Amino acid sequence: MSSIFPVFRYPDAHAAVAFLRDAFGFTVQEVHEGPDGDLRHAQLRYGDDLVMLASGAGPQVRPADDDHRIYVVVDDIDAHHARAAAAGAEIVVAPFDTDYGSRDYTARDLAGNVWSFGTYRP
Repeated sequence: MSSIFPVFRYPDAHAAVAFLRDAFGFTVQEVHEGPDGDLRHAQLRYGDDLVMLASGAGPQVRPADDDHRIYVVVDDIDAHHARAAAAGAEIVVAPFDTDYGSRDYTARDLAGNVWSFGTYRP
């Protein structure tokens, strides 16, 4: 069971939930809205793993792409890449084979967060 969960803040968390579902294949587990309809907390699953997100700008500091990265293991990297690209994800690095036997690609979501997907299972 995981003890560490990535948490993202998005200017429009409702749009982010839809994007992560449609582009990257996440399923929505929970969505909690405030009285104003603002998304206060959401949990999205990918297999047995979980990410959380909410509306809001969060800290005004944005780490460099190489300082922060989320890695998600997928079985069919090329199909996943095609799905993400078709949904409008910015592809930062196209699918490639690594020297340690993985096939990876990197994409940026609609808030600029960098996601790496690959077949390597640590």
